[in-house]
Amino acid sequence: MFISVFELFKIGIGPSSSHTMGPLIAARDFLAHTKEYISTHKCRPNIFIRCIFKGSLAYTGKGHAADNAVALGLNDYSPADLVDQEVNKLIERIWKNEYILINGNQKIKFSPDSDIIFDKGESLQEHPNGMIFELTDQSGEIILSETYFSIGGGFIKTLDEIHQLEKTTLSQSAVAYPYPFNSANSMLQMSVDSGLSISDMKRSNENINISDDELNRELDVIWLAMQNCVKSGLSSKGILPGNIKLSRRANALYDQLQDSPETANLNDWLCAYAMAVSEENAMGHTVVTAPTNGAAGVIPAVLYYFVTHEHGSIEQVREFLLTAGAICGIIKHKSSISGAEVGCQGEIGSAASMAAAGLCAVRGGTSQQVENAAEIALEHHLGMTCDPVDGLVQVPCIERNCFSAIKAYTAASLAMRGNGQHFMSLDNCIAAMKQTGLEMSEKYKETSLGGLAVSIIEC
Repeated sequence: MFISVFELFKIGIGPSSSHTMGPLIAARDFLAHTKEYISTHKCRPNIFIRCIFKGSLAYTGKGHAADNAVALGLNDYSPADLVDQEVNKLIERIWKNEYILINGNQKIKFSPDSDIIFDKGESLQEHPNGMIFELTDQSGEIILSETYFSIGGGFIKTLDEIHQLEKTTLSQSAVAYPYPFNSANSMLQMSVDSGLSISDMKRSNENINISDDELNRELDVIWLAMQNCVKSGLSSKGILPGNIKLSRRANALYDQLQDSPETANLNDWLCAYAMAVSEENAMGHTVVTAPTNGAAGVIPAVLYYFVTHEHGSIEQVREFLLTAGAICGIIKHKSSISGAEVGCQGEIGSAASMAAAGLCAVRGGTSQQVENAAEIALEHHLGMTCDPVDGLVQVPCIERNCFSAIKAYTAASLAMRGNGQHFMSLDNCIAAMKQTGLEMSEKYKETSLGGLAVSIIEC
């Protein structure tokens, strides 16, 4: 089993990897199919594109800007294209258009207001995050159609792909990789047999596809994007988008800590950094999926604290990211990182597990201690629901990133105090998370139909 670290850490835009980045990538893919179709077929007049959101995407897609994402994707923007853009102004311009231009001269009708449909009827059985794209003529006949599923972390699958017998991830065959661990137990055994750390094994696997120098450069790009996100969040004020009009708090908290550093503790700093990233995500700004947007504040907070306050080196940053990537690959392979599939335990729990493992590794922990740290952090997120208020990645999501960063730090510290021997294995914990997610009510899987999302008294 091999899932690249760069599939798990992706630079994109907020507020959601599954509800924003996934639909954007799917829309752009359907645009490519449409271009190919038009280039090889005689065009009919007055054809148009529409997108139908199903399941969780239908219920919370509006609050997660899924409609904006589709509009961007159908106008041929990728997540990387948006890093230096003023996205709100771009969306405002696109939203006024009634056509998209295909192959330079073919106009296809597409109006985001009328051609993006939030269908709150029956979900598609394959996955709760489904969307159907259709190229249709004026009589309503479907010319071209594709169904996509946004399976978490910005990953998408088509209907054909998700029906294949293989696990629905972008994992590659293990044959070509020197350390093809597909579980925590096999990872630990390979570490013992080889005498290599988890990050060293992950590096060797990555080196099959990318040189060591290029790997370091790309890891440094990811870390720079994380740092920029923290700094931007710490320096920004204002109101977050959406109906609940939540004020940004990271800037005020950070100012307090700088004014009286003698009163600040570890938890204060971690909260400031995690909140900064999460507020940037809520604004729809550039973030790094880690492994999702909703949990994007945890790893940057822990890593930023380690570098800023404990003087971590760039070599340790790379080791942290590679270790975290190895842990997440196992979680994704054996369970899910999608809130719509297993609840927030799959997003924020996975992020905390990754951060705890990475921190333990850079502090000199053994592979057994790293696995223990990952398990402790994940175990104490089991059963966590995804019930965002008003379908926004704000309440409880922003503060949840803060507390998960604290849990990750605590898990790493606790693991370092032990010898790596522990009762519950990471593999068993991941299995418990998967089963818990399967048994969790759909109300608590990113639909905003239960929990906190329906517990507000409106005056």
